[in-house]
Amino acid sequence: MPESPSLGAALDGVAATIAERAATADPSASYTAALLAAGAGRCARKFGEEATETIVAALSGSADDLAQEAADTLYHLLVLLAARGVPTEAVAAALTARAARSGHQEKAARGAPAGVSAVPPSETS
Repeated sequence: MPESPSLGAALDGVAATIAERAATADPSASYTAALLAAGAGRCARKFGEEATETIVAALSGSADDLAQEAADTLYHLLVLLAARGVPTEAVAAALTARAARSGHQEKAARGAPAGVSAVPPSETS
């Protein structure tokens, strides 16, 4: 079995395919091109649907289910970024900047509430 690429390499490949489909594909023949043609709102809704499915898989699915749903979510996030014209390099730069400080420091700098979860402790497992 061939070795799997790193997540970064896989995302770079998917982002390149999305860019190519955005530039050249017919929306009637390409799911990616159809999503992009429908606009950022449709892309955002689809991303939200996939994120919800990922949450469900995290709570009640197998590890493989979670990996599959996470892949769908990441794909749809990349499509949404493309629809809004946000380069993946901007996201990489934001992640790199955040890695330079703790998560608590980063959240405080953004004015986000302290703590790890919005779910009350009695509802976590």
